[in-house]
Amino acid sequence: MKYTGTLQVTTPSDREIRLTRVFDAPRRLVFQALSKPALIRRWWGLKSLVMTVCEMDLRVGGSWRFVLRDPDGQEHPFKGVYKEIVAPERIIQTFIYDVEGIRDHPAIETLTLEEQDGRTVFTSTVLHELKEARDGHLASGMEPGATESYNRLEDLMCEVDVAREVQARLLPRTRPTARSLRRSCWRPSWQTSFGFQAVCNRTT
Repeated sequence: MKYTGTLQVTTPSDREIRLTRVFDAPRRLVFQALSKPALIRRWWGLKSLVMTVCEMDLRVGGSWRFVLRDPDGQEHPFKGVYKEIVAPERIIQTFIYDVEGIRDHPAIETLTLEEQDGRTVFTSTVLHELKEARDGHLASGMEPGATESYNRLEDLMCEVDVAREVQARLLPRTRPTARSLRRSCWRPSWQTSFGFQAVCNRTT
C-alpha cells in the first residue's frame, strides 16, 4: 500500500532523537494503538519479530515491558516506567533496552499526538543521558526499524477505517422498533479491537 506519511528523523540536540510521522487517522484511535496491549502486539517492532511479552500498567508510576524474539531465538527486552499520561495527547515514559551495558542508561521518551484535519501528527522524542548513547541508538538500525513499525501501525489504522465504513453502512441509522427487529432479524456478530460493533449478520 502507499503510506500517507514518511518518517522524519532529526536530532534537536546532541542527546536527542526526534521521530515524526503523520497518520491518516484521528488521534484518539492512534492513542488507543499506543496504549492497548492487544493493539501494541500488532504493530510494535519488525514484522519478522514475535512479541512474546507485552505488559502495560498504564498509569503514572506504572511500568511497561515488551520482549521481542527474532527468528534465531534471541530475545530483545524493553522496559520503562510511565511518568506522565494525558490521553489522548501525550505519554512520557522511561525507555530502556534491558541488556547488559545499556540498561544502566535509561532514556526519556515523550510521545505527542496532534490532530490536524482528521490526521494525527505523531512525534517521539527520545532524550538520552549521554551523547554516546544517542549516537549508539542512531547507529543501531533504529530508522529503518521505526519506519517498518510505523508502517504496520498505519496498516492497523487502515483496518479500523474499513471497519468504521462497514459499521456506517450496515448498522441501522434509527432506533429500531420491536416490529422492525422481528422483520429484519439483524444481530451484531463481532466487535473490533477498538470496541465498536462493526458487522451484523442476517439470521434465517
